[in-house]
Amino acid sequence: MTDQTPRVRLERAKEASRATAALTSNDKARALEAIAVALETHADRIIAANELDIVRGRQEGIGDSLIDRLRLDEKRVAALATAVREVAGLADPVGQVVGGHRMPNGVALEQVRVPFGVVGAIYEARPNVTVDIAALALRSGNAVVLRGGSAALESNAVLVEVMRDALAGAGITREAIQTVDDFGRDGAKALMHGRGLIDVLVPRGSAGLIETVVTESTVPVIETGAGNVHIVLDETAPADWACDIVVNAKVQRPSVCNAVETVLVLRAAASRLIPLVASALQSEGVAIHGDDVVAGLVTSVIPATEEDWATEYLSLDVAIKVVDTLDDALEHIRRYSTGHTESIITTDSRNAERFLAEVDSAVVMVNASTRFTDGGEFGFGAEVGISTQKLHARGPMGLGELTSTKWLARGSGQTRG
Repeated sequence: MTDQTPRVRLERAKEASRATAALTSNDKARALEAIAVALETHADRIIAANELDIVRGRQEGIGDSLIDRLRLDEKRVAALATAVREVAGLADPVGQVVGGHRMPNGVALEQVRVPFGVVGAIYEARPNVTVDIAALALRSGNAVVLRGGSAALESNAVLVEVMRDALAGAGITREAIQTVDDFGRDGAKALMHGRGLIDVLVPRGSAGLIETVVTESTVPVIETGAGNVHIVLDETAPADWACDIVVNAKVQRPSVCNAVETVLVLRAAASRLIPLVASALQSEGVAIHGDDVVAGLVTSVIPATEEDWATEYLSLDVAIKVVDTLDDALEHIRRYSTGHTESIITTDSRNAERFLAEVDSAVVMVNASTRFTDGGEFGFGAEVGISTQKLHARGPMGLGELTSTKWLARGSGQTRG
């Protein structure tokens, strides 16, 4: 890809989007199968390029959490191919009838799903997103323009080349997948200012990146927010559930946005649960930032500050706070949550239903790990991101969230009086 300006790439994506919108469901599934095969075939090449990014990232000191997001090994490349096949097997949203009715004058109205056109994505150190978003965009009839950031430059370059070649081999225009990585910040700026060429832009990454995209873009943006995620342990929480769920939500993969960052414990359960939960966390290497009550029940606690309650650690750190009542827990969540995911561990059905009703986040859970907030886990095959806004899309975004709708009107000569 030797084009001299990012705008040329955007224009080619726009032109390609007319071709992708016309593809049949079978055509799109065939294209995705070709991509899956290509990922498997070129796994060694992809991993070698990724290792260059890993080495450079360590030299630049980007941190363990970003290194984890950046890494592609044999298992993760295989998982990418599996996810692409899962997306291919999902129902095609294009043409689905959302609603409709017949007007009194006999004109038949039908609202159907249609592709957006060109989906843009800006993200950091996540080469898996390169594949996930491309697959979802293609399955929903869109073209895609990617800006994956300098940390994954080598990985993304190979992934994009492999996917473009796979499309061409399947008889579909390779221009449906574009990257502006090689233009650096100018590429990101072109995406944010690509009115008329970019139909929707999705940022994924740090709070700073998301804020920049939201505030600077002149194109429509679906905001994927940071994950200051909470788990509440009420006085009825079974100790085994509390330990298992909190440890899973923090430890399984601490560098992702659905990992728990703050645990709120009702005072009536503090002495029973906190020593057990803290011990289970510390045995997994988690550093606990706690209030005075927590410090009185657990050793080696880092005194929590106001900043801790608002922090998305993305690391093996967790904040634990004791609150008097469920009201206090709900108020804490309202104040500090980023609206991503919250969970309560309880056997009190009234507390459970109240939590579900009153917490205003994209995903609200009872007695389950927050790590389930994920497009793959929700059955979407992969995800574009997790939207924390309220217009158009909220929560994990799959195929349906990459479509708009249009109205079809079928008449027989009617005119308006």
